[in-house]
Amino acid sequence: MPSFAPDEPGNIFLIDLNEQNPRAQTLKISDGFDKASFNPHGISTFIDKDHIVYLYVVNHPHMKSTVEIFKFEEQERSLVHLKTIKHELLKSVNDIVVLGPEQFYATSDHYFTNFFLSLLEMLLDLHWTYVLFHSPQEVKVVAQGFSYANGITISLDNTYVYVADIAAKNIHVMKRDDNWDLTQQKVIQLDTLVDNLTVDPATGDVLAGCHPNAMKLLIYNPEDPPGSEVLRIQNVLSKNPSVSTVYANNGSVLQGSTVASVYHGKLLIGTLFHRVLYCEL
Repeated sequence: MPSFAPDEPGNIFLIDLNEQNPRAQTLKISDGFDKASFNPHGISTFIDKDHIVYLYVVNHPHMKSTVEIFKFEEQERSLVHLKTIKHELLKSVNDIVVLGPEQFYATSDHYFTNFFLSLLEMLLDLHWTYVLFHSPQEVKVVAQGFSYANGITISLDNTYVYVADIAAKNIHVMKRDDNWDLTQQKVIQLDTLVDNLTVDPATGDVLAGCHPNAMKLLIYNPEDPPGSEVLRIQNVLSKNPSVSTVYANNGSVLQGSTVASVYHGKLLIGTLFHRVLYCEL
């Protein structure tokens, strides 16, 4: 897969969808944080009782995995780095969903961190990836047996956790137990590689950023690029959820969609290495 800026460190961008013509702007990160090795992956926010916004970011500095906690300064449009979280179970972390101060679920998309062993793991389809729970009191695996645990999000009432298994082309619906363990309720099978998940704040529907063609994604050809696909899953908890296509493109406009979010009839789609697309529904 290509990188169009291989020598540039990672950044966090802000897009205000309340603006008439939204534009992405880079958030300045406070001094004292190693910005040169910043390699962000999954992100999630937590808003406390004082309405302070905290951003949790999966980071891969020097091919490791950490979770970075930032405080968002709205007036300055900047991030103040507060803490780095490390743990032996936080390996090959992909995505994260935050529930409280330093309380979060995170997916681990590989059991092995060695490149060749992780490649063998995928070829053998070992189903050794997992979801972990982290809090200041404990860190533990709460769900396992995934082929490639990828995106993760939570229902509007914080009762159900949704996990995308990109290699198995499905979404696991799991109920959160009182001890933070996850109990599987159902699996929604799809005909596409499901990357990251978000929840529509107005309806509770699940939005999935997907890859319709795995080979085009892995073997990049600018003359025949990978396409993009966004699905909406309605009535997730019902016996027969409704799956519809929100956006689809053959790669001529948008390549390698990974995530989509909706807000007041506006759609924002992110990609693995290409660009961000904004449109109105």
